Amino acid sequence: MKRPRSYEKYEKESDRFGGSKAPISVGEEYIVTIEETGKSGTGVAKIRGFVILVNNSNAGERVKIRIKQVSRNHAVANVI
Repeated sequence: MKRPRSYEKYEKESDRFGGSKAPISVGEEYIVTIEETGKSGTGVAKIRGFVILVNNSNAGERVKIRIKQVSRNHAVANVI
């Protein structure tokens, strides 16, 4: 029986949200406050600690967003 490689051994444990399940889904709408602006000029907000990159927004704004894409460690949203 083969032993798991070092990176495979802790793969599940290291995932912050318990597997590939993010706390949000595509198409959901939220009202968020943009905490900062990222390198590419997109706004950064957080929902339950999960990072949301918001297009067309600036730091300090309170905006309504719709989730467009979700990955393991962040999501992308548009202002509506």
